[in-house]
Order: sequence, then structure tokens, then C-alpha cells
Amino acid sequence: MNGELRTPRTRLRAWRASDMAALAAMNADAEVMQHFPATLTATQSAELAERIQDHFAREGCGLWVLEIPGVMEFAGFVGLLRVSFAAPFTPATEIGWRLVRAAWGHGYASEAAQAALGYAFNMEQLEEVVSFTVPDNHRSQAVMQRIGMHCDRSEDFDHPRLAPGHPLQRHVLYRIRRAEWLARADANRLTDISDISELRG
Repeated sequence: MNGELRTPRTRLRAWRASDMAALAAMNADAEVMQHFPATLTATQSAELAERIQDHFAREGCGLWVLEIPGVMEFAGFVGLLRVSFAAPFTPATEIGWRLVRAAWGHGYASEAAQAALGYAFNMEQLEEVVSFTVPDNHRSQAVMQRIGMHCDRSEDFDHPRLAPGHPLQRHVLYRIRRAEWLARADANRLTDISDISELRG
């Protein structure tokens, strides 16, 4: 997808070389990375950016840069990833986000994530999107709930890329199916992706 997604307050766009410093700063912030195993070095952030670009090239979707026009050129990233590990719920596509602290508490993640879901269900024609995090990440779970995702605690799982006994190994799983999103979108007069975003490119 060579274009971008727009909502009333947010823009999901392609990556630029000028985003790298802001990405590294976000990934080095201990509060932002509280629910991840560790902060990232500048080199690790650059490697993450390469993996994001590879995902776009391979899958046609990925993690877009979140921009708040007129406010913040780089507010983090939001988007879609094919889950790359084996778990009871895979194969699956995940919706995820990571925002700089200055962008917290304004509803930007929820607004942009709705646009990403619209792309997933209307453009990619996916039947389901998942998301997951550690049980203590209440902020991220609140976003999942606001965009209509639901959790069944019987589906909690141990992340296979974390060692047994790691304090962050246990994860909660959220889901939303296409039919659920369409019903929710219809209730909010968002039945077509053109109502919530603008595709360019």
C-alpha cells in the first residue's frame, strides 16, 4: 500500500529517513517500553525499521508512521502485522501501536487504529484481526476495547519468544471479526473506508 490513511485528526503514512531519530528516542524511553522486555538501542531501532519496510514489501501492509498534522510529525506507529510465531490463534493478523509519551491520553491511538481496522476489513478483506499484550498493560487494552475488540481469558497464552518464567511471558488475546467491525461501523455511520480515511498514492 503506497498511500496513506487519514482520520479527522491523524495521518498514517509511509516512513521517511527523518523519522529514524524520533523512532530511536521513542524506543529508548523506559516508560514507553515498560511492557516490553527491554528498551532498544539506536541500532536495534534501525533494524526494526528495516523489518517494518520488509513487511510492507512482502505483505502489502504494515506499521505506518502515526502523524498528528499540525501537532506532531512523528507520534509513533500504528498498523497491521502478520503474526510471525506459532500459537493457538495463528495464522493471524495483528493490529498494534506504539506512541511517544507526548501523544498519550488524546485518543490518537484509538482513532488511527480504527482506520487500520477499516483497511484490514475493507481493503485486505480479512475475516479477523487480533491484538495481544501483557495483562498489566491496561492502557493498550483500553485501546483494544475502544475499537471493539473483545477478550476471552481462557485464550491467555505464553509468548513463545520469551523464556519460560519471564515476567512478561503471559499475554492476553483480543479479537474482532469482520462482521463485528462492520456492525459497529454501521452503528457509527462508518460503513465504508472512505468515511474514516483517505487513501492516496
